Amino acid sequence: MTRSHTRGGRRAGAVALCAAAALFAGCTGSDSPRGSDGSPSPTASVPVPGGAGELQEAYQKVVDQVLPSVVQITTTDGLGSGVVYDDRGHIVTNAHVVGDAERFRITLATGREDRTAELVASYPDEDLAVVRLVDPPDNLRPATFGESDEVDVGQIVLAMGNPLGLSSSVTDGIVSATDRSISEGSAEATIGDLIQTSAPINPGNSGGALVDLSGRVIGVPTLAARSPGGDGGTAPGLGFAIPSDTVRHLADQMIEHGKVIDSDEAAIEATVRTVLGDDYLPAGVTVVEPEEGGAAADAGLRPGDVIVELGGVETLDTTGLAEALASHEPGDKVEVVFRRGGEERTVTLTLGER
Repeated sequence: MTRSHTRGGRRAGAVALCAAAALFAGCTGSDSPRGSDGSPSPTASVPVPGGAGELQEAYQKVVDQVLPSVVQITTTDGLGSGVVYDDRGHIVTNAHVVGDAERFRITLATGREDRTAELVASYPDEDLAVVRLVDPPDNLRPATFGESDEVDVGQIVLAMGNPLGLSSSVTDGIVSATDRSISEGSAEATIGDLIQTSAPINPGNSGGALVDLSGRVIGVPTLAARSPGGDGGTAPGLGFAIPSDTVRHLADQMIEHGKVIDSDEAAIEATVRTVLGDDYLPAGVTVVEPEEGGAAADAGLRPGDVIVELGGVETLDTTGLAEALASHEPGDKVEVVFRRGGEERTVTLTLGER
């Protein structure tokens, strides 16, 4: 399951907002050839010249190192991927992969036998979840998670997962951009700070591993862009992954507390809804009820105020507001432009936390 979209420990910086017309699809997904011992069949060694040979060796070393940490997760609704997080049997994946299920069938990279896992916690706001093997094997191999704030555009990455049910598959590409903010068409939440990659992300890759050539997981694939042509197919070379800094920040909380207690997501701390103009098109976000003592209330916003801009980003609807907030952190001071009684006003607001 890969969805059509970090926050803890994320680096500050402007978020590149994707066009509102973009469509996104989750990646959920029979099996690849395996050796007699149940492990993925090795690729035949082909001599290559000079630097290309060194690059091939680097690829193969990373695959050997990380692929045993990537698992297949199967529910009654489909399948996706996951990454072994620790030696206690915790596995990180996407929230849309686990869906409403609480028990899962886990196929390890060896493919020798399926194991049962149970849900630890799910956090749909960032499309992340943690499950735990009921009886983890002694030879379980956790992946090494890198620092995603050190990721550079142009660096080579590998995507590992189970696209279309083809287990233990690997694709390659580069980091195309960082700090992307994406809203899925049917989702209420906007996910910020995503890593954009040209490595193919297909149904079934969701929850897998985006890996650098040092063998470190720098992201968890979550979605692929859909072609705007209306054929429903994914747009080649447009995939997105949740940065590893966010994965660690949220997964550690879910493992320790059974839920996320510190999202590190900016909010205006008010109930809002989209308001329509005289032409029946979205014309802003009206404040329905500010939280007592929250960011909006402290800035003087009242019920009925219509927010039309936050931090220099137009907010014609609640999705636009979410995208504007995704580029900020709690505690940031932003200018908010709003209408009250037909008059446009500006106020400085200190963002709270969702």
